[in-house]
Amino acid sequence: MRDLLLDGRARLILPPSRRMDVLDPPQDNPDRGLDRVTSLGVLIAVLTAVIAGAIIWLVVTDPVTVASAIESGEVSPLVQRLAEVLYNALSGLLAYL
Repeated sequence: MRDLLLDGRARLILPPSRRMDVLDPPQDNPDRGLDRVTSLGVLIAVLTAVIAGAIIWLVVTDPVTVASAIESGEVSPLVQRLAEVLYNALSGLLAYL
């Protein structure tokens, strides 16, 4: 008769050959890390494109705020208006969905 082992955590009786010592075996895919880097790069590019689009929209729709922020060197009104533009765009998109 074969020896059986008692697994204390799961309370299962397993034969010795069926134990799982390695939970995640290493994969021989060299592109695995490249896929993650590419995904991160795409995420950063999309975020940058959204912010750039919002800044262009702000320059076109509210040039006085942009000009006064650039002239005074204080960016808080510009950041506040930029946040409002992004919030309005996101709330409009969510209302559409």
